[in-house]
Amino acid sequence: MDETAFERHVWAEIDLDALRHNFRLTMRQAKGLPLCAVVKADAYGHGAVRCARVFAEEEAAWLAVSRLTEALELRRAGLGLPILILGRTEPRFAGVLAGQRITQCCYSLPYARALSAQAVAAGCTVDIHLKADTGMGRIGFALQSGFDAAVGEMLAAAALPGLRMTGLFQHFSVADEAEADSVAYTAAQHALFVRAFEALRAAGREPALVHCDNSAGTLLHPDWPAGLPRARCMGRPGIILYGYPPSGAVPCPGLRPVMALKTVVSMVKQLQPGQSASYGRRFTAAAPTLAATLCAGYADGYPRLLSEGRGMVELHGRACPVLGRVCMDQLLVDVTGLPDVREGDEAVLWGGGAGDSAEAIAQKTGTIAYEVLCGVARRVPRVYVQSGRAVYIDDHLNV
Repeated sequence: MDETAFERHVWAEIDLDALRHNFRLTMRQAKGLPLCAVVKADAYGHGAVRCARVFAEEEAAWLAVSRLTEALELRRAGLGLPILILGRTEPRFAGVLAGQRITQCCYSLPYARALSAQAVAAGCTVDIHLKADTGMGRIGFALQSGFDAAVGEMLAAAALPGLRMTGLFQHFSVADEAEADSVAYTAAQHALFVRAFEALRAAGREPALVHCDNSAGTLLHPDWPAGLPRARCMGRPGIILYGYPPSGAVPCPGLRPVMALKTVVSMVKQLQPGQSASYGRRFTAAAPTLAATLCAGYADGYPRLLSEGRGMVELHGRACPVLGRVCMDQLLVDVTGLPDVREGDEAVLWGGGAGDSAEAIAQKTGTIAYEVLCGVARRVPRVYVQSGRAVYIDDHLNV
């Protein structure tokens, strides 16, 4: 690891021990079911390659991504696990999919035909997992709209030349909600999925692999291979691997957040009564106020909605409120009462003990922890820590 090029400006610290802990916890919760670790969106901002290597070491069965470029990044890094693309890939890349042993989501008969034509032209066979839409309403064979017709289209897709159907999957839409109608909706989705599997099996097209449980499903319904052959089932967790429950309605004791976003103090100054701070003069000191400027802003992934005291940053073990507006590259915090704060001191934007967590920031900004984590910018280096020391530094702007 070359630390000479790493600048302590703003960085995301990734705890690999916590990542391993969460994977093992999820395995126990899934009662030993094989797991497909979701590493799309750069592993929810944590770094797909480094996280995928940990999951491979922990014996994940599959990896899942959103698009072809994400899958190819993993292959270039030497990851040999089966990879599933959860979204669309242009059919003209059929040869790349086959050559790199990447399984493609197949969600409609027109898409299947286009992919088949390109695979035949390239002289290759593309592995596909059929995507069933049981109520999410995005991509997938629309079982709710017409079950028999949708199953017929699945069978037609599976019979096309150049395609090899090896799996069936779906996605829950409200598995992370505790209201009675949401619980019933999730159960209905699962029942419809089981019906689709049974229909494919009855037609002689039994999928070799089936998966329906996202993070919430894995936590709440580890028994839901029920109705399906357990030997063919796998879980597909995402956010819980990175230390956060999918919602407040789905607790998972023992999860350890993997990411902490950190920065340093660039300057400390005393604001006198009547002096203002940051754009718009949204803060004006009513009394002498000690302010610390930090080397981070909304361009790094610290939300502007945390302006004017909403955000709490940890400095010297104490929560310090944001002063005025968060800027693109800098922000100020009130460190009155902390006279020992100096330039170069470390500050924790989230993930420390005294300040905000990613969940707290999500609540304050009206979003979810997923978006907070995924919002960490590409320019922010990822520093991977194991057994208390940095073992890798990935800096996309300094390679």
